[in-house]
Amino acid sequence: MTHPRQSSILELARTEGRVSVEDLAQRFGVTLQTIRRDLSEMADAGLLDRVHGGAVARMGVVNIGYDQRRRMNEGAKQAVARACAAMIPENCSLILNIGTTTEAVARELLGHRNITVITNNMNVANILLANPGCEVMLAGGSLRRADGGLVGELTAGFFAQFKVDIAVIGCSALDADGDMLDFDLAEVRVSQAILQRSRQAFLVADASKFQRTAPGLIGSLSQIDRVFTDRPLPGDLAARCEGWETAVTLA
Repeated sequence: MTHPRQSSILELARTEGRVSVEDLAQRFGVTLQTIRRDLSEMADAGLLDRVHGGAVARMGVVNIGYDQRRRMNEGAKQAVARACAAMIPENCSLILNIGTTTEAVARELLGHRNITVITNNMNVANILLANPGCEVMLAGGSLRRADGGLVGELTAGFFAQFKVDIAVIGCSALDADGDMLDFDLAEVRVSQAILQRSRQAFLVADASKFQRTAPGLIGSLSQIDRVFTDRPLPGDLAARCEGWETAVTLA
């Protein structure tokens, strides 16, 4: 998506099911032709299906709602987060991105001292407010009301100012080739920027991510230093990780 407006349109389509050209033009203060062009580009990218007078979110590329994701596999996420936090030393700098598992990591960091956490996840920031030994820096960007995430070019540019010790990221899906996937292309670009600005990169993903798919490519596990999950990696992915020197920790 080439404009933050398209990210907002996609979020509306996922929330409301259907969006109309006239309503979107009025909401964003642009012409009907501009909205039609947006919808055509997003349909070509496989994000929406055009219908008469508007568009609907394409089935199969819509993420599960935030509240449902937060409740799914809570025990596994807590175990993964605990194992990850145990590998994070005090006196270091971190980036935590959007995701219910990274939020679980934030809760496990409440006892850490002298850490700096940079995040585009408002939920992470609110959790870590309870830790007086943590300095929290919150990125700017386009706010996704559905999950408190900040995304877009402004967010990616914010992370470009830093070089941190560890990045802890999540993803929506992990395929058999070791590719990390997500639904929102604006979020994908932010995750890519985060990986570029860290000395070490950790992925936190419970085993449910092995059974899912998503259209946006974040990158490969070959870019990750350590994967934290709750079950053995499927197929020959563990052997691939060994070849990539990507460590795997089973919680």
